Amino acid sequence: MSLRRALRVWLAPLGLIFLLASCGQPPEEKADKPEAEEQQPDEAAPALLTATSFDRLPGWQEDNVSAALPALRASCARLLRAGDDRQVGPHGLAGQVVDWRQPCAALAGLPAADDQAVRKVLEAEFRPFVVSTGRQEEGLFTGYYEAALKGSLTRQPGYSAPLYGWPKDAVTVRLKDFRADLPRQSLVGRVIDGRLRPYYARKEIDEGALADQNLEMLWVTDPVDSFFLHIQGSGQVKLPDGSTIRVGYAGSNGQPFYAIGRALIDEGYVSRANASMQAIRAWLRANPEKAAELMQRNRRFIFFRKIDGPGPIGAQGVALTPARSLAVDPDYIPLGAPLWLATSWPGSDKPLRRLMVAQDTGSAIKGKVRGDFFWGSGEAALAQAGGMKQKGRYWLLLPKAVAARREITS
Repeated sequence: MSLRRALRVWLAPLGLIFLLASCGQPPEEKADKPEAEEQQPDEAAPALLTATSFDRLPGWQEDNVSAALPALRASCARLLRAGDDRQVGPHGLAGQVVDWRQPCAALAGLPAADDQAVRKVLEAEFRPFVVSTGRQEEGLFTGYYEAALKGSLTRQPGYSAPLYGWPKDAVTVRLKDFRADLPRQSLVGRVIDGRLRPYYARKEIDEGALADQNLEMLWVTDPVDSFFLHIQGSGQVKLPDGSTIRVGYAGSNGQPFYAIGRALIDEGYVSRANASMQAIRAWLRANPEKAAELMQRNRRFIFFRKIDGPGPIGAQGVALTPARSLAVDPDYIPLGAPLWLATSWPGSDKPLRRLMVAQDTGSAIKGKVRGDFFWGSGEAALAQAGGMKQKGRYWLLLPKAVAARREITS
């Protein structure tokens, strides 16, 4: 039986299953995010957008908005690479590329560190819209970071946890390539006797399923750090000679994600009040035998690639900006769009209000009002990201040409 025919036979019953599922994965999943509770989209309808004004954004005059200028310019450059008639966002929510040319040109000509100039251009070129589910404006905001690890290009004493590149025998199937009415979902598997089977799970890989493929890119010191790198999706690995290699997400094995933080709470190993990423990491290191079993419950396994130049790279294809890049659900929020975020600092009630740019996605970032705040690299970023699970709201900033058309059709 040919692979294509085998796929048709195998996918036929799956089509109904996926159509009945409440959501799929992002089109190009770039990273698994922190162990926050995974949320399903509340419904299939688009997010509800309600026009408002900049003077109604909480803290609008207080933020150093020029700090977001590098992120804004990077997203503009990416957007403007497409043709003028290319839609921006789900179902053209943010108009077409042509609608972004004037706002992006205005942002490109601004001086650095001039908050008033940036604010003036944003107020002149954009209009804010409250984002809601139709029932509420408040949602969940978590944090993520770029992991920092110690590693070696070769296996040697003290460096025993491998980071793998993309497997030679992995096959990725995009369901929409077979039927337009199927979800925007990808499956990853292996072809065995002419049939596509699920790819190896974490436990099988840990036990040597990939040992004969020569896929080991790097060897790191700590299997727990390696596991957290899988959750974050990107990191910097410092080599014994002091040089650094940046690695990013190349793909996953397509297996389901399992939140071990939730398991640690449910099984009484970590209290709910203390279930930060730091506390989870400390427990895993202190209990290596149980840790191995727990980590293998998360069947999903991430493969990596080396990244040259700035990073980490988000789902939009641009380098993320610490404290200004936000991961969103691309089914509702356009990648590359500015957002005004109003939430609170991790583990506190202190307001955190600032201009962000939607530049990334994640398998746990699902819903109309849902975001993941990129804090940067290393332990300082982990300290913030690990404790962030805050309620908040955001406003989508759309070019005035797009906003005007929405007013006409509403």
